Amino acid sequence: MATLQKIVPCLWFDTQAEEAARYYVSIFKKNSEIGAVTHYTKEGFDIHKKPEGSVMTVTFYLQGQEITALNGGPLFKFSEAVSLEVRCDNQAEIDYYWDKLGAGGDPKAQQCGWLKDKYGLSWQIAPAEWPNMWRDATPAQSDRMMKAMLQMKKLDIATLKRAQEGK
Repeated sequence: MATLQKIVPCLWFDTQAEEAARYYVSIFKKNSEIGAVTHYTKEGFDIHKKPEGSVMTVTFYLQGQEITALNGGPLFKFSEAVSLEVRCDNQAEIDYYWDKLGAGGDPKAQQCGWLKDKYGLSWQIAPAEWPNMWRDATPAQSDRMMKAMLQMKKLDIATLKRAQEGK
C-alpha cells in the first residue's frame, strides 16, 4: 500500500480513533489494514489536553484507501455534511456493509442508503452502478427511481431497477 495518495480523509474522534480504525478494518477486510499509530507527547499538553503516550493518530487502509483517524477530543462531531460512500457490486454486498456498519448506529439516521455507524460517521451504501443509472436516466426514469429510493432505508437494487424500467 505504498502508492502516494494525494487526498487522505482525516476523521476526528474524541478518544476512539484506534478502536474505530480496527473496527472499520475488520469490516472491509480485503486490502485493509492498520498502518502507523502515533502518540501524544507532553509537548502541547496545554493545548491538546491528551495524556502523554495516548494515541494521537492512526493511519489505516480500507480496500487500499488511506484514511487517518485523529483523537482530537470532544470539540467536533461528525455530521451528514461529510460521508463515506461504499459502492457495492451486488445486493449481497449492500446487505453486508449495511448490517456491519449500521450495527450500533442510529436507526433514525437510516434513509435512502445512508446510515450512521456507532461512532456517528455517515456512510452511503449504494450500488456501484448507481451513478450510471442516474446519469443515463430519462426524467421519467429519474422520477420513478427517486420515488422508490425515498421509500427505502437500505437500497434494494432490484426494486430500483424495476422503478427505472417502469415496472
